[in-house]
Amino acid sequence: MAYTTIKKPSDYFNTVLYTGDDSSNRGITGVGFQPDLVWNKTRNQAFNHYLFDSVRGAGQLIFPNDSAAEQDKSAEFISFDSNGFTVTQNAGSIGINWSSANYANWCWLGANGTASNTDGSITSTVSANTTSGFSIVSYTGTGANGTVGHGLGSAPQVVIVKERSGADSWYVGHASLGFTKNLYLNLTNTPNTETAIFNDTAPTSSVFSLGNNTGINESGSTYITYCFAEKKGFSKFGSYTGNGNADGSFIYLGFKPAFLIVKRTDTANFWLIRDNKRDTFNVSNKTLNADGADTEASWGSTYLIDYLSNGFKCRDATTPINASGGTYIYMAFAEEPLVGDNPATAR
Repeated sequence: MAYTTIKKPSDYFNTVLYTGDDSSNRGITGVGFQPDLVWNKTRNQAFNHYLFDSVRGAGQLIFPNDSAAEQDKSAEFISFDSNGFTVTQNAGSIGINWSSANYANWCWLGANGTASNTDGSITSTVSANTTSGFSIVSYTGTGANGTVGHGLGSAPQVVIVKERSGADSWYVGHASLGFTKNLYLNLTNTPNTETAIFNDTAPTSSVFSLGNNTGINESGSTYITYCFAEKKGFSKFGSYTGNGNADGSFIYLGFKPAFLIVKRTDTANFWLIRDNKRDTFNVSNKTLNADGADTEASWGSTYLIDYLSNGFKCRDATTPINASGGTYIYMAFAEEPLVGDNPATAR
């Protein structure tokens, strides 16, 4: 019996790199599937993070590192394609194909289509991939406590919500903190305790819960949500405690990681993003932060980790990843499962 139903994780999540050339209608290929979510960040320019998804429509832009409302950039992010996506560089544009700019793109597969979902008290529009445990959910707020269907068939461990029609922060619920608390993707804050966000209720196999906070459920406002359910051998969302040592904490995942986000939670700190395409050898140190527009180089040779066949290991004692007694949450997606038809090997 196979260890996981996902024999090739890159069929559901993949990182693609490219260098801008100022051209028009440029097809970015190599994703390996038609993505439903593309998270784009320049590595050597201090541009914002750009996030596009197929539920809101190609070209509808929101910034993961900012609270700004959704913007129409359909003249620059043209389409989701069978093996990637198409971008165009225009005068005065957001710079998604800027000459000599280096870009990282983190891509997820949804359903390549949408369905209406009435599992919750609030009807949603959903693109759900039940195999990989990822769904994109759009809904309109009611101003009253409610529930929203996510379409996954299993309870998500991570729920990330952003208002589309107004300026408000990104609300993040993570199972390791419990859904009595939330973080903000665009901020470095410690967890916030507020019933009016997720109504102090963990997601179920069919719905996630909302309080009446205007940032997550204002009457008539529109919202987008990204839900992640853990799938053995493909994704894991957990927590760990740092040891303040260069022979640092080891975090078991059950797979070799392809993508990793780490956030310290006992004190204010960054959301650090790592992947296996920018860092191809251990020790790895190429970092971007989800809450800022900083370049990759601005982080220097710090926040060292090793990608291992079954998880990751911290290799320095810096505060954002491995302070002694520091508490951290993470999101991880696989390059290869530990066992099965395509077993992972150490670097």
